[in-house]
Amino acid sequence: MSSDEEANTTAGKFVRLSGAMENVESSEKPEKKRKKGIIYISNIPRYMTVSIMKELLGEFGKIGRVYLQNNKKDGDDQAKKMKKSRRKYTEGWVEFESKKVAKLIALRLNGKPISTRKGSKFCDILWNLKFLSGFKWLHLSERLTFEKAVYRQRLQAEVSMARKEANFYGDNLDRSDKMRKRKKT
Repeated sequence: MSSDEEANTTAGKFVRLSGAMENVESSEKPEKKRKKGIIYISNIPRYMTVSIMKELLGEFGKIGRVYLQNNKKDGDDQAKKMKKSRRKYTEGWVEFESKKVAKLIALRLNGKPISTRKGSKFCDILWNLKFLSGFKWLHLSERLTFEKAVYRQRLQAEVSMARKEANFYGDNLDRSDKMRKRKKT
C-alpha cells in the first residue's frame, strides 16, 4: 500500500484516484422499487368487509389493495338486494406494500384467532392465510376477467339453448295442429 492509501484507510475514507469523476447526484443510491406481496385468504368470516379487513391487517403493515370475492351461490338479484354489510364473501386477496411484511404476516397469523375478545363477531374464528410467491395483482384481475367472460359465455349458451327448445316446441306444435286438421278432413 502506498502512504496515501494508508492515510485514507485509517481515516475511514478511501478515495479512488484513478478513473473518471462521477457526478454527486449519480453517486446517491437510486431508490429501489419495493416488491409488493399478496396474501390469499381462503376463509372469510361472516360480517367481514373490506374496511374491517384493512383495519385488522393494517396494524401489521401498509396495505395497498384488498379484494373480497362475493358468494357465487347467491343469484345476482339477491346480491344486489343484500346490504353491503351483510354480504357473504368466500375468499379474498390483500396486497401489502412490502413483500417481507406480507410473508411475515402470513407465517405469524395463519391459524391464529382473528379476535380474542369474547364480544367480537370474529371470536373463535381462525385466520387462514397463504403468501402467494410470484403472484401479482395483474394475475388476479386477469383471472377475474376470464371468469366473467366464461360466465357470460355460459349464460349466452343457456339462452341460445332455451331459444332452440322454444322454437322446436313451437314447430312441433304447428305440425301437430296441421296433422289434426288433416285427420279431421
